[in-house]
Amino acid sequence: MMHFNKKLIINNTLISLDSPTFIIAEAGVNHGGDMETAKRLIDLAVSAKADAVKFQTFRAEHLILNDIKKAPYQEKTTEPSQSQMDMLRELEVTREQNIFLQKYCEEKNIIFLTTPFDEVSLNELDELDLPAYKVASTDTTNLPFLKKIAKKGKPIFLSTGMSFLTEVKSALETIYEYNKDVILLQCTANYPIQDEEANLEVINTFKNNFDMLLGYSDHSSGVGAAPFAISMGVKLIEKHFTLDKNDIGPDHAASLSPAELIDLVETVRRVDSYMGSKTKEPSISERKTRMSLQKCMVANKNIKKGEKFTEENIVGKRTGGVGISPIYYNDLVGTKATKDYTKNEIIKKI
Repeated sequence: MMHFNKKLIINNTLISLDSPTFIIAEAGVNHGGDMETAKRLIDLAVSAKADAVKFQTFRAEHLILNDIKKAPYQEKTTEPSQSQMDMLRELEVTREQNIFLQKYCEEKNIIFLTTPFDEVSLNELDELDLPAYKVASTDTTNLPFLKKIAKKGKPIFLSTGMSFLTEVKSALETIYEYNKDVILLQCTANYPIQDEEANLEVINTFKNNFDMLLGYSDHSSGVGAAPFAISMGVKLIEKHFTLDKNDIGPDHAASLSPAELIDLVETVRRVDSYMGSKTKEPSISERKTRMSLQKCMVANKNIKKGEKFTEENIVGKRTGGVGISPIYYNDLVGTKATKDYTKNEIIKKI
């Protein structure tokens, strides 16, 4: 089994098995090519208290051949007669625009991320010294591209939509030779998905096959499946958001509204709190309750000095925490009383 690092630092933010969930607000292409809209998306991610905001960087001519049909969900949310190439050209973010967005994120104290979709974009982004690279599901099987990203030496968030487990293994094997700072994300690549397509059980499959940090890229509707994934052990979640679900564009309809993004972050932080400690012991608030409610051993009838304690003459009752816990019942039975006991008198020592 490959063993990846389980502690990553992303711009001074720790991602580990014991850290809070790392939340990526996925702006994606919901800026529509307009940088003022992109700034508003960043502002929204900041107000929602996400850890990072992520965009997408590609050069359409390096990403796709001419006249390729759109994905079915894209046909529903954009002009049907428009090719995928033409749609993507309208959504490109230039090198200068990425520098502008990165600087704006620094001013707003939120981590800037963007997904490279082609080698030209990857090399451009390398100049920005990003804290991590997100790899989209479209490149899970693109082994030569994964090799180039791995060699950059930055942490990698690897989505796995549309992939078989054998393909995920091949992707990780390719990366592992050069880079062990990887978080593996379960993902179902449709927008939006049906509830039964979330397949959170895959997280357990990943646990059984890979020794590494896990995440979940969530395309379910609304706040959706992401909070449930946290209880299964993921330490990173990613979710698309928009300013207006009714805007024209491929991802708006399947994205979170501003209010939903805020709700998502609040819910995730609440789940983080629910997860609490791995140590099973009484919490601070339980300790006084324990004194009041847990039982100790008392005489169930009058017992003479020298008489043996038996199942019939002792019983557990609430005593305010005074006396011998029934956890030691087996040690007590068969020993002799060192004094006389009246009924309901607390047995304080063996």
